[in-house]
Amino acid sequence: MTIESVMNKTGLGVCAAGVALAVLGAIMQSPALWQPGLVMSIAGFAVGAGHWPALRSYRFTLWIIAGFVAAMTYSTDLIVWGGFNITHKWIVFLVIQATMFSMGTKLTIQDFIDVAKMPWAVFVGTFCHFLIMPLLGFSITLMFDFPPEVAVGILLIGACPSGLSSTVMVYIANANLALAVSIAAVSTLAATVMTPFWVNLLAGSMIDINLTAMVMDVIKIVLIPIGAAILHDYLKTYAGPRGRRVVQMLAGISALWLICMIAGGWDSLFGSAGADVQMYAVVINFVAGGIVWALFYNWLHGRTPVVQKVMPTISMIGIIFFTTTAAAAGREHLVQVGFLLCVAMLMHNLGGFFIGYLMSRWIFRMDVQSARTVAFEVGLQNGGMASGLAAAMGKLATVGLASAVMTPLGNVSGSLLANYWRKKDARQAHTDAETAEKVISGEQLYKG
Repeated sequence: MTIESVMNKTGLGVCAAGVALAVLGAIMQSPALWQPGLVMSIAGFAVGAGHWPALRSYRFTLWIIAGFVAAMTYSTDLIVWGGFNITHKWIVFLVIQATMFSMGTKLTIQDFIDVAKMPWAVFVGTFCHFLIMPLLGFSITLMFDFPPEVAVGILLIGACPSGLSSTVMVYIANANLALAVSIAAVSTLAATVMTPFWVNLLAGSMIDINLTAMVMDVIKIVLIPIGAAILHDYLKTYAGPRGRRVVQMLAGISALWLICMIAGGWDSLFGSAGADVQMYAVVINFVAGGIVWALFYNWLHGRTPVVQKVMPTISMIGIIFFTTTAAAAGREHLVQVGFLLCVAMLMHNLGGFFIGYLMSRWIFRMDVQSARTVAFEVGLQNGGMASGLAAAMGKLATVGLASAVMTPLGNVSGSLLANYWRKKDARQAHTDAETAEKVISGEQLYKG
């Protein structure tokens, strides 16, 4: 019996126990029973869903749903541990950087080189993403009477790049995976400029937005961890002895700089400086940390290659963390606007799929597989980045709500669409095979 089969059976056992507990609690009208039973049943099902091959591609989605349900059931207990709130800005920053770095390890320098092989398709995908989703999000905020900060959250996630889940859905759907990776790479880098631009343009009248501070936050959240991952790829794939020495020298200087900052250098150099100078100095510290981490990870990867296999799991854990904490922090607001916000985000998500596919297929004349890829890259956003930026604003409980809702909805709708397209292709291939067999049989009969 394999470890996976044991996990599946254990998960289903926990699920069954949870269902029994939830039913008993509902009969007795006891929240102390039905609440843990509800969470146990969903979490257990997420663990055991791999027992059925048809559900294996939905396990990540089920975990996100389990986290969301747990957040709505135990909001305060999930985010306050021993009096400490885990949604503190710096904790969120570290988690989002770990998530983005983990996602970045799936990108390589070759991915950016490959963009030159299909520049038009990558341009179309990136253009559609940063045009459709911000404007569609803005249209939705005009249709619904949300509080300003909740509306800003819709605009924020609409202005974020595509996330990890979009590439996963493209893989499940047997669409153009190379194009998906290229669009994800370009849109992630473009987000350094495009995300602050759209948020400032569309949401600047709703809440006070410091454009420079948002650009710096995007650099810290996206550009630096992705850059560290790319630097690791350079060391692993391209660097010769000279290149490696240069990186080691930069890492040494960076390490000394960080030690100096910790030992009192920050107070001496920047303690009395203005807010803008301190903001830029923090970015410099993050850059230094990124260089040191890239070299350390490259060393660790060389001695423990299995660490590379752990990176996707870290990305998924990070996304679940953001979905759960944002929902828990904003539970009271979700209770008030939850249904309408779900409707709005589903419109945003499905509209991105639909318009992205139509624009790429009928306006830009892309092939079916590439059009499907663009649909996923447009319709699925980087919810972790949106949550990180909301936390940086100090508004995770309001601005972060849209990403908390969009992430599970997008994963459910994306999984359904990806599996539909996969099965459709399988049916078509089966039909084509039968047709070809009949034609061959007919020709043989004719010759006979």
